[in-house]
Amino acid sequence: MKRINKLIGILAIGLFFSACSKFDDSINTNPNKASVASGTKLIANAELYLPDMSSNAYGNLYPQYLSNTTYTEDARYATVYFNFYSWYYQPLINLETVINSNTLDANEGPVVNQLAIAKILKVYFMWHITDRWGDLPYSEALKGKAAVNPTYDKQQAIYTALFKLLDEANAALNVSAGTIKNDILYGGDISSWKKLGNTIHMLMALRLSKVDVTIGKAEFNKALAAGVIDDNKFNLVYKHLAEQANENYWYNSFTRLGRKWYAVSKTLVDRMKPFDDPRLKVYADKNLSGNYTGLEYGLNTSVIVDDYSLLGAAIRQQNSPVYLITYAQALFAQAEAAKIGWIAGGDATAQVNYDLAIEQSIRQWNANDISGLAAFKAHPEVAYDANNGLAKIATQRWVHLFMNGYEAWAEWRRTGFPALSPPTGLGKPIPRREGYPTQERSANTANYNAAVAAFPYGGADDLNARVWWDKP
Repeated sequence: MKRINKLIGILAIGLFFSACSKFDDSINTNPNKASVASGTKLIANAELYLPDMSSNAYGNLYPQYLSNTTYTEDARYATVYFNFYSWYYQPLINLETVINSNTLDANEGPVVNQLAIAKILKVYFMWHITDRWGDLPYSEALKGKAAVNPTYDKQQAIYTALFKLLDEANAALNVSAGTIKNDILYGGDISSWKKLGNTIHMLMALRLSKVDVTIGKAEFNKALAAGVIDDNKFNLVYKHLAEQANENYWYNSFTRLGRKWYAVSKTLVDRMKPFDDPRLKVYADKNLSGNYTGLEYGLNTSVIVDDYSLLGAAIRQQNSPVYLITYAQALFAQAEAAKIGWIAGGDATAQVNYDLAIEQSIRQWNANDISGLAAFKAHPEVAYDANNGLAKIATQRWVHLFMNGYEAWAEWRRTGFPALSPPTGLGKPIPRREGYPTQERSANTANYNAAVAAFPYGGADDLNARVWWDKP
C-alpha cells in the first residue's frame, strides 16, 4: 500500500514565534510551513496502517486459518524474531504528535474530538503490539532524543495506561460538537468513534479473565455501560479501493504477484463444512473437483494447489474490506462475560448473545443473507450448551475472526479454544508470543536484557515465553 511518509512533516509541526519580535509577521513567518498542525491528516495517515494488523501471513497461520501450499516453513514457526519498530515510527508517532500538539486546527473539526480519536487509535495500535510481544517500550517511547534507549514497561502497566487513555477519550468525545475531517474510517462521525473506543475497552478487559478478575470485570462493565458497537454498521472496517495504491494485501499476493501460496486449512474446513456453515463459501474457494477441501496445516512439502481450496476470492479482491472490530466480537464477549459471571443473566444471557453473535457474523460475511442460519444453528455441535458454553463461544468467535489472525491468536492463547495442535512431527509447540527484534540486543542492550529477565512466567526471548495475561 502506498503511504505518505509524514516523518519530515512532523518535525515542522507546531512552529513557535518569539513574542518579543520587533519584526513584521510577514517577515518572520515562513509561508511554506504550517503554523497549525493538521491533526486529521496525521490521524488519517495512521489509519492507513490498520489493515497491517490483519493482512499478515504469520497472524493468520498461528490460529491455523491458512495452510501454506509452498514455502511451508512459515507454518512451521521458522521465524522467531519480529520487528516492532515500524509501529512506533509510522502510526504511533503520528498519533503521539496529535495528542501532544497545542496547535491543532479547529477548522478540521473540534479539537477535543481530534485528540480523543488519536487516543483511541493509539490504544488500538499499542494493544495489538503488546499482545504480540508482551512488555514493550511505552512510557519512554516516542520521545526522540529525550529517550533514545527506552525502558520496557510491563504489559500490565501498559494495559492500565491504555484503559486510562480510553477513559479520557470516552469522556472527551463530543457528539454534538461535530465531525472531524479526513477520517477514512467513519467519515468523522463521533458517535461511531465513541462506540469503537468502548468496544476496544471491553475486549481488552476480557483479556484479563485469567490474571485479574477484579480489574477485568470492572473495566468490562464500565465500557459496556458507556455504549459499545451494537450494529454491523458501526464495525471498524478498513475499506480498500479498486486502485493499486490502496489495494487489498491478498489481492496483491494472489493476483498481482500470482502467488497461490495459501489454502484454507483442514482445521478450519473441518469446523465449518460438516455443519453447513454458510460462511464457508466466502472464506474458501472450491477446488478443481468442486469441493471445499482444507489443506493439512504445517506440511513440510509443497502441494498441488488445485487439490485444495484456496483463500476465498471474495476476501482477496482489490477492494475487499478488512474487518477489525465488529458487532459479533462485542456479542461474543458479552456471551462469555455472562457465562463467567461478569454480567448478569448466566447461561440464559450467554445464549442470547451467542446466538445473536452467530447471526451478526453471518450477516457481516454473507452480505446480510441469513438463509443458512437456521440449518447451521440446528447442529448440536453449534447450538449453545451450558455444559460447554465457554468452548462453544470461543470456537464460534474463532470462526468469526477469520483473517483477523492476530486477534484470533490472542483469544486462542487466552481461552485454549478451539483445540489446536502443532504440525505433525514438528516437535515445537504453537507460538505464545513473537520474539523481540534482534536489533534490540545491541541497540538497547540493558533494557532488552531486563525485559527478557522479567518475563512473567520465565523463558527465553523466543516464541514459547508467555505474555502477562496468558497465564499457564
